[in-house]
Amino acid sequence: MGDQAQLLRRLVDKDRGARRAKVITVASGKGGVGKTNIVVNLGIVLAGLGQVTTIVDADLGLANVDVVLGQYFRYDLEHVLKGEKTLEEVIGLGPHGLRIVPSASGVPQMANMENKQRNLLIAELAKLEHTTDFLLIDTGAGISRNVLSFANLADEVIIVVTPEPTSLADAYGLVKILVKGKAVRKIALIVNRAQGIQEGKLTGERFLALTERFLNFKMRFLGYILDDAVVGQAVRKQQPFVQSYPESWPSRQLERIAKEMLGQSAEALPERGLLSGLLRLFGGR
Repeated sequence: MGDQAQLLRRLVDKDRGARRAKVITVASGKGGVGKTNIVVNLGIVLAGLGQVTTIVDADLGLANVDVVLGQYFRYDLEHVLKGEKTLEEVIGLGPHGLRIVPSASGVPQMANMENKQRNLLIAELAKLEHTTDFLLIDTGAGISRNVLSFANLADEVIIVVTPEPTSLADAYGLVKILVKGKAVRKIALIVNRAQGIQEGKLTGERFLALTERFLNFKMRFLGYILDDAVVGQAVRKQQPFVQSYPESWPSRQLERIAKEMLGQSAEALPERGLLSGLLRLFGGR
């Protein structure tokens, strides 16, 4: 373990000053809030804005990025972990050159990886740092070890909620765990399926006020997406809504969120990276 940490430390030192991806982990307290749909459409928007964007389907065991895209990928992360393919060999392409690292669905071993497998996966993902501008990691819902590991690697974690009390309560629990772990420096919020502008704004403002008051942690509010029938229609057709309905309210709101993220990322080089995150997992520093 010590030798591996030393090797990682040397790689991190060599890595300093180089171009690195902005690593964004997207999570939710509960399932069914539209997280994966947001990740896929956000990735398409960022790619359309000229950003080299890679989505990692890290909802291990219940992957569905491919379902939202309506695309089939022959190879996925399971083949990488088995040593049958390299990471580059399993990357697929989506709209605007969006890069997708697909995962396996219905494979219990993926959902319940041991630390060795998880660290191997993270080490493989670290190879993407200098080949992409945004690395969006779509995790599963809840507070599993996989979710927390990917959250701890990110430059920023985005929490997706709906205005429903159960969604907000579970999301607060997730944020509380992340804050107490002290590994996550930045957490942002997106409110999905708001019934109106007022509900979207108030839900975000109240959640941020709650975390600041009781957790002494300041989140940022990226925005809200209104509940709109076009989103469900696109999902049923297995087409991203930003492509099927580019002029819809959800598409325009997601574009505003993407531009907000671009403005934030332009301020400075990401302080951390996947190599640094992997080193922290090994207890190096």
